[in-house]
Amino acid sequence: MAATLLLWSIRVLALLLLAVSLLPMIPSGQWWVQLWEFPRLQLSFAAIVPLVLLAVHAWWNRPRSEHAVWAAVIVATGAWQLSHILPFTPVWPTEVPIAETHADGDRTALKVLTANVTYTNDRYDEFVAVVQRENPDLLLLIEVDRAWAEGVASLNEHYAHRVGEVRGEGLGIMLWSRFPLLEQEIKHLISDRRPSIFVTLDVPDIEPVRYIGTHPVPPGLRDQISHNDETSERRDSRVRDAELMLVARHVQEDSDNRWIVTGDFNDVAWSDTTRLFADLSDLKDPRRGRRLLSSYPAERPLLRYPIDHLFVSDGFHLIGLDRVRVPGSDHFAVTATLAVANKDHAKPGASEEEEKKAQEMVEEGAEDAAEHDVSSSQAD
Repeated sequence: MAATLLLWSIRVLALLLLAVSLLPMIPSGQWWVQLWEFPRLQLSFAAIVPLVLLAVHAWWNRPRSEHAVWAAVIVATGAWQLSHILPFTPVWPTEVPIAETHADGDRTALKVLTANVTYTNDRYDEFVAVVQRENPDLLLLIEVDRAWAEGVASLNEHYAHRVGEVRGEGLGIMLWSRFPLLEQEIKHLISDRRPSIFVTLDVPDIEPVRYIGTHPVPPGLRDQISHNDETSERRDSRVRDAELMLVARHVQEDSDNRWIVTGDFNDVAWSDTTRLFADLSDLKDPRRGRRLLSSYPAERPLLRYPIDHLFVSDGFHLIGLDRVRVPGSDHFAVTATLAVANKDHAKPGASEEEEKKAQEMVEEGAEDAAEHDVSSSQAD
């Protein structure tokens, strides 16, 4: 009886593992489908449980063909999940070259820090101390409401240039810069509720650097932001995907410049959407070949995902990459120190199929935003 129950438990666990591995392959923006893109690292380790149980059952009852079948299913699904993680480990080639130590003295370097501060958090002074310690040249803060803007106002003494939009409900975004801003604009790409920052930085001794800071809507967020409204509809991923495609298009249309794009994408580094974003924009991920840099949720180490991103164009090499604890926030901040290098002026090479898929994402996102009455004219 115990052996039969154990075998059925193995079958159920293996089938569940297979099902959640296949779900993200469905071309759907539904949040409960996209949800399974996130825990690939956790699922790859979860595969160990039915595999161990299978070994115990085989030891009790002697190995037979069914054991081999289930072992193959479990190992294959675990390996499939792990294959998404390996590009973000040292076994993989890097995308952004490391800056050569002997040449760094001849290069302009800049440090970027991106932090989702969590608007319900009130540890302003502690966060300012973190910024002063890290001393970035560019500082992007996400979820900046009026209280946060006032709480970190002392940063204005250290950064001569600022741009952004202060909003409640986790929708504000602000950039502080030591470099002069040649151009600056707040764009609402798909949703009127979601601002993104577009600036051109006057970095000394090099060509201007284009920068975008963004915070697309997370899939699964309730349509009306209310902790008590359990009946409101959960948003799918279409608006998020459309915003990321529009950001990629902006980079693609001006690919001769150097670019830095950072933000809380509310999407994991290995998802089809993020990979399409990178392919369209021809931007590089400095985590590839190095480390995952999982940033959320900060208070739950076993459930963390890499959703806070930094992408750079050709023309930058990496000096340092890290994450930093943000007091009171459910996100880690992500920091990168970049060295300016020679730029190869090759154009992005997105395929026709990728261009078509991106256009479909933009159209679907615009439709979804219109349905929920949050659309922006910039999506047209």
